[in-house]
Amino acid sequence: MEFDVETVNGILGIDDSFKAPTKLMELMLDDDKRVKIFKKFLEISTDLSFDWFHQYFEDEQAQRKTKKQDFTPESVAAVLQALVGNSSGTYYEPAAGTGGLVIKRWQHDRLADPVMDNGKRPKWMSIFTYDPRHYWYQVEEMSDRALPFLLFNMSIRGMNGIAVQCDSLTRVGQSAYFIRNDSDDFMAFSEIHKLPQTDEVLKVCDLESWKNDVSKKARK
Repeated sequence: MEFDVETVNGILGIDDSFKAPTKLMELMLDDDKRVKIFKKFLEISTDLSFDWFHQYFEDEQAQRKTKKQDFTPESVAAVLQALVGNSSGTYYEPAAGTGGLVIKRWQHDRLADPVMDNGKRPKWMSIFTYDPRHYWYQVEEMSDRALPFLLFNMSIRGMNGIAVQCDSLTRVGQSAYFIRNDSDDFMAFSEIHKLPQTDEVLKVCDLESWKNDVSKKARK
């Protein structure tokens, strides 16, 4: 197991797994530290086709009793991806967890490049045509523990999109993050920007309200 508990905790510089979400979120929001931590993980593996944290999170972080958190098996994720098929460049997923399914979609997009596929070109042409800016991934997750891993997984793969911490049923949000790779480099990392809790961001994220909205209380 490449990314077992000892390995992940060692890279993050923590002595207990319960500290991982807080530490990882801190690293994701720091431009310099984020890049350094990505490079440390990539020294161990450069295979980005799957979620490195699958077993780690399931064993150490999943809140099965309180939030019924569990992972979608790799085989099921592959079947779901095949059923969805080609995309127009946009992807939406509620309850995204740490990102196993969105990674499958990203892997498909970069290998098949459906946006630029005219149905006549050979499959290998995608290496010349794939541009991260052609694809947009909007994901939602409620868990404080899963969200930092989701941001990691999107940013290290150079995705563009928004990760929203919210209840996907009530549409009440806690935070939102813009994941940005403004280049045609499929090997580039994405920036992560925490978005302000404004009415404009509510609209973009299709949310009803912000949880503990201080500005609304002040206006009242």
